[in-house]
Amino acid sequence: MPTFGFDGKNSPDHIELPMMSLREVVMFPRSIAPLFVGREASIKAIETAIADYDKHIFLVTQMNPEKERPEADDLFQYGTVSKILQMLRLPDGTIKVLFEGLYRAKWEKGAKGFGYELGEDEYPRATVTRLDEGDEETPEGAALIRSVQEALEEFGKVNKKLAPEAVLAMSSLKKPGQLADSVMPHLKVEFRRKQEILEMFDPVERLEKVYELLLGEIEIVSVEKRIKGRVKDQMEKNQREYYLNEQMKAISKEMGREDDPASEAHELEEQLEAKEMSEEHKDRVRKEIKKMRQTPPSSAEYTVVRNYIDWILDLPWGVIKPTDTSIEKARKVLDEDHYGLEKPKERILEYMAVESLVDKLRGPILCLVGPPGVGKTSIARSIARAMDREFVRLSLGGVRDEAEIRGHRRTYVGAMPGKIVQSLKRCEFNNPVMCLDEVDKMSADFRGDPSSALLEVLDPEQNYAFADHYLDLDYDLSKIFFITTANSLQSIPLPLQDRMEIIRLPGYLETEKLKIARNFLLPKQLEMHGLNDANLNLSDNAIMDIVRYYTKEAGVRSLERELAAICRKSAMKIVEQDDREKAVTVSKQSLNSFLGVPQYRYGEREEQALVGVSTGLAWTQMGGELLMVEVALMPGKGKVQITGKLGDVMQESARAAMSYIRSRSDHFGLRPDFHQEVDIHVHVPEGATPKDGPSAGITLASAITSALLNVPVRNDLAMTGEITLRGRVLPIGGLREKLLAAHRGLIKTVLIPQDNKKDLKEVPNAILKDLEIIPVGTMDQVLEHALDCSGGEKLFCGRNNVAPVANGLLKDEYRKQAHQ
Repeated sequence: MPTFGFDGKNSPDHIELPMMSLREVVMFPRSIAPLFVGREASIKAIETAIADYDKHIFLVTQMNPEKERPEADDLFQYGTVSKILQMLRLPDGTIKVLFEGLYRAKWEKGAKGFGYELGEDEYPRATVTRLDEGDEETPEGAALIRSVQEALEEFGKVNKKLAPEAVLAMSSLKKPGQLADSVMPHLKVEFRRKQEILEMFDPVERLEKVYELLLGEIEIVSVEKRIKGRVKDQMEKNQREYYLNEQMKAISKEMGREDDPASEAHELEEQLEAKEMSEEHKDRVRKEIKKMRQTPPSSAEYTVVRNYIDWILDLPWGVIKPTDTSIEKARKVLDEDHYGLEKPKERILEYMAVESLVDKLRGPILCLVGPPGVGKTSIARSIARAMDREFVRLSLGGVRDEAEIRGHRRTYVGAMPGKIVQSLKRCEFNNPVMCLDEVDKMSADFRGDPSSALLEVLDPEQNYAFADHYLDLDYDLSKIFFITTANSLQSIPLPLQDRMEIIRLPGYLETEKLKIARNFLLPKQLEMHGLNDANLNLSDNAIMDIVRYYTKEAGVRSLERELAAICRKSAMKIVEQDDREKAVTVSKQSLNSFLGVPQYRYGEREEQALVGVSTGLAWTQMGGELLMVEVALMPGKGKVQITGKLGDVMQESARAAMSYIRSRSDHFGLRPDFHQEVDIHVHVPEGATPKDGPSAGITLASAITSALLNVPVRNDLAMTGEITLRGRVLPIGGLREKLLAAHRGLIKTVLIPQDNKKDLKEVPNAILKDLEIIPVGTMDQVLEHALDCSGGEKLFCGRNNVAPVANGLLKDEYRKQAHQ
C-alpha cells in the first residue's frame, strides 16, 4: 500500500481511504475534535489509516445514529477527509482519537468504483472525490466576517466554556468559508442541521447561515444565564426572608408580641374565628396553632400539625346550602328521572314536607335494597337534584378497614380522616345527600369492622356528635341525608339494619320495562351514539322481545346494554351508506340480525305435568327465579341422596320433608317401612349454581310425595314456603320478587304461606290480576292443589283416593283397590 505525503491543499481529486461512520457528530474542515471509538470496524479503519494511509481517513455521519452496522444507504453522501493527530487506547478496549478536519469530500454510493464495501480486512473503504471551494474575498463576505467576529466576542463573554484563545484564533480568520467551518463545531446544534451546513459550498451563504445560528445560540445562552441568576436570587431571597422571619419571631417574643400579624399562625387564627365552631373546638385548635408557632418549620412535627389544622379549617363547619322544599318541583324531578319506584318517591316527598314545617330536622337514613340495575344509586342522585343539595357517593364495596370510616389516629405516618369527613371537605357543605353504595359488601379483618364503625354514622341519636379518629373532635352529621344501597339484607349486621329505614326495590314488570326503555333508556342511548328519533325506529314488540328473550333480570341494566348494541349496529349502517338521514327499522322479525339468537327462553315452566317434578320460587340478589325440583325413585335400601349444590338450609329442608312424609305414611296409604325398599334421589338442576334458603320445603315435599305416589305435579303451578315436621307451612321473604319470577315464567297459580297473605298489598295489581294466589297453611292443602288429578284413573287427591303405581310401597288394602 503506497504512503501518502499530502496535506489538505495538494491532494489528489480521487483517492481510496478507510471510512468511519459517526453517530450524531459532524466533522468540519479546519476543526479539531476528540472522539471515543468502540466499534470494531471503526477501530480497524483507524489502525489501517495510521499504518497505510499516512493517518488519513474519511469521516461521514450516519443518518440513523442507533444503527450498529450501517449500510451504504444509511450514510450521508458528503463527509470530511481528516487526519489522525493522536490515538490513545483505554483499558475498556475503546480508543480515544484526536481528528483534524482537512477538506470536504463526496463519495458515490452506487457508482462503479465508489461503493461502500466491506473488504476482507473487515473495515469500510470509500473512493472519495475532493470538493473544490471558492473562498475569495468579496465586499459582502468582508462585512459578514466583521459581523461574525463581533458576535464571537459577545459569544465568548456569555459562554464561559469557550476559551478566549479559541475566540481570538477564529476572529483572525479572513475568509468566509474558513471562519464558518471553525465556528460551527462550537455551536450546540442538532447534527442534521450541521450536516446541512457541511453540504453548503458557497462560503458566503454558509457563513451567513452560521451567523444566524450563532446569534440564536447567544440568545439561548443569555436566557439560560438570566434564568440561573433569577433562581439563585430567589433562593437567596428565601433564605434571607427565613432569617428575617426568625429574627422577627425572636424580637416579637422578647416584646411580648407573639401574635405577629404578618405571621402564618395569625392568618390561621383569623380563619378559625370565622368558623361556626363551638368554643371548645376553637380552644383545641388554638392550642394546635400555638404548638405550630413554637415548632421550627423544618421539623416533621410542624408539617403534621399544619396538616391537622388545615383539615379542620377546610371542613364546612355549620355551612348549610339553601335547599328547595317545593313538593311539586321534587315530584316532577323524580318522575322525570325514574319510572315507578313509588315507595321511595313517597318517602322523599314526606321528608321534604316535614322539613318545610319545622326548623330543625335530622336527616333520615334510607336503605334501598334490591337487585342490581333497578336504580338504587341513580334515585339517590335524583333525590339530591330534587332537593337542590350536593350529591356525594361513597362506594363501600370491599372496604375492610375501620379507618376508611373513622379515619386514622394522628400517631400514624400518613394519617388522614375517614371517607365521610373527606367527602364533606370536597362538597363544601354540611347538608349533602350522601349515598353509601354497596353497604352489604363490606368485610371485616384484623384491621377492624367497618360495619360497626357505620353504626355511629347512621344512628340519628348519635351522628350529631360523630368522632373521627383523625380530627378527635365531635362533628355534626345529622344534617346529612344518608342513603345506603344493598343487594340483600342477609350480609348486613342486624344492629346496622336497625339504624336504617328499609325500602325494597324488587324489580320491574315487563310493561314497566317497556315504558322505561321507551321513555328513558332509548333516548339516552340515541344521544350517546349520535343518533336521533328519525334514525332508529324500534317497535314496542321488538322491545318486549328484548325483555323476554335477551335479558333475564329484575333491573334494566342488561336491557340498556342490548339497546346500546342496537344503536351501535344502526350507527354502522348509517355510516356505511353515508346517509345521516337514513332511518333504520328494528322489528320483532329483524331483531335476530341485530342481537343474534335469543339468549333465554320465555316461560320457564315445564310443558306438561310430570311425576316427581315440582316448581318452586327462589329469591336471589338478581331478583326472583323459578326453581325446579326433580325426584327419582330406585330400588334400594332407603338411602336419600341430595344433589344440585344445595346449602345446609335446603338440605335440612329436604330431610324435614322426608320425615314429614314418613310420619304421614298411613295418610298417604304407604307401608310404614316403604322407605327401606327404595332409594330417593332429590336433585335441583343447574348444579354449578349454589342454592340455599328457607323457602323450598313444600316444593321438596311435593316432589317427593309425587314420586312416591306416582302422581304428577301441575306444571302451571309454583309454590314457596318452608315446612315443619308436622306439615305446617311457614312464612317466607321476598314474596314480590318471587311473584315477579312466576309472572315472567307464565305460571298461572302460586301457593304461598297463609302468613304471607298480608304481603300481597305490596304486590302490583298487574301481577295479581294474572296470577291465582292461594294461601295455604298445611302440607295437605299444598298437595290438594299441587297434585294433578286430571287423569281418568284413581289418583291421590285426598284421603279416600289411592295411587295406582308403586304398588310395592302401598298397604295391602290399597294395593287391592288399585288392582280393582
